[in-house]
Amino acid sequence: MLTVTDAFALTQQHRLHLPTETVSLADAAGRVLREGVRADRDFPPFNRVAMDGIAIRFADYSAGQRTFRIEGTQLAGQPQQTRNDDNACLEIMTGAMLPMGADTIIRYEDVSITDSQATITIEDVQLGQHVHPQATDRQAGDELLAAGLWLGPSELAVAASVGQTSLTVTALPRVALISTGDELVDVADTPLPYQIRRSNTYMLRTALATMGIAATLHHIIDDEAVLKTQLVALLADNDVLILSGGVSAGKADFVPSVLAQLGVQQHFHKIDQRPGKPLWFGTKVDQNELTRSELTRDGQTKAVFGLPGNPVSTILCACRYVFPYMRTSLGLPPAPARYAQLAAPVVFKPAVTYFLPVHLTSEPDGRMLAHPLPGSGSADFANLLAADAFMELPPERQQFSTGEAFQVWSTRG
Repeated sequence: MLTVTDAFALTQQHRLHLPTETVSLADAAGRVLREGVRADRDFPPFNRVAMDGIAIRFADYSAGQRTFRIEGTQLAGQPQQTRNDDNACLEIMTGAMLPMGADTIIRYEDVSITDSQATITIEDVQLGQHVHPQATDRQAGDELLAAGLWLGPSELAVAASVGQTSLTVTALPRVALISTGDELVDVADTPLPYQIRRSNTYMLRTALATMGIAATLHHIIDDEAVLKTQLVALLADNDVLILSGGVSAGKADFVPSVLAQLGVQQHFHKIDQRPGKPLWFGTKVDQNELTRSELTRDGQTKAVFGLPGNPVSTILCACRYVFPYMRTSLGLPPAPARYAQLAAPVVFKPAVTYFLPVHLTSEPDGRMLAHPLPGSGSADFANLLAADAFMELPPERQQFSTGEAFQVWSTRG
């Protein structure tokens, strides 16, 4: 069996190469930018006033002048005005262009105004204070947003500021979530004593939705011929298939053999971990495959994940392998590793990587603490309600002490 590290590396070696598409600025939230955005003019585009107050010439202040006649007002959004009289000032508002003949701003809080005369009431005045000089942030032509960025509120604000009405982004993958098993019934059905309602695919669809990916839901019974027929159609219509169940060693676990019959190349089946040991991963290359540099949606490799059907195993394998795979396939860098300290000791004797469900708390001293939630095994679905993450404990040890830090994988997006 593969180690966790080797299995993860294999998934990343076979990530999708998705095409690009152009979307409107209004529809770009949560997407991944694939073409850089450059400044169409300087940032700021003029000498911008940063405080409400008065605009003076610093040389007049240095010569001892403290009282200035107010000869006008410069508002934000108005054309640049000119200070004409050396003994005068202009009232000025935040965001306005610095008037010609002025180079320093005195805040309203630091002046006294009476009968159109402004008297400076402080002695510490610096040349150019409260002025945001033109091009100090960025110059025209500078790259503001690089390809590979996730487009959140700040990124979209920057794109809007340079007039980008549309953006080139990664096309979202077409994903099918497939539950298998005769024991599963629809959410709206009343299960018989030997049946349970389908829940894993709903869990996975909700998690993928946080990445902007809308997945379709499907269910296939434990019949090899039916499974083969439906998987043929789903492989043709989707970029990624994520199956839940049917990958263990039971007599009705047909998924690995059917996928092999359909030409899906197995890269691994079973990982040296608990829970989630039976995880299956493979890819299928269409007959009309293009060269990697020319890949399009219709000619690219398809990916298939076969997740164990027990709920805890399903979400663990999704968090550790599937969601990182989707992230890098969209063009994002791997997520930064997160670590937490054990809040209580843990003993786990099998020599496999153990993913311990934990509840995370942030302490006033800056520590992230992981509180173990052992539960009652990989079918303990309710235990997930209290868990925020899985803590990855290495296989070469049996005892893990309070205060030791290990990597955690979030179950909350």
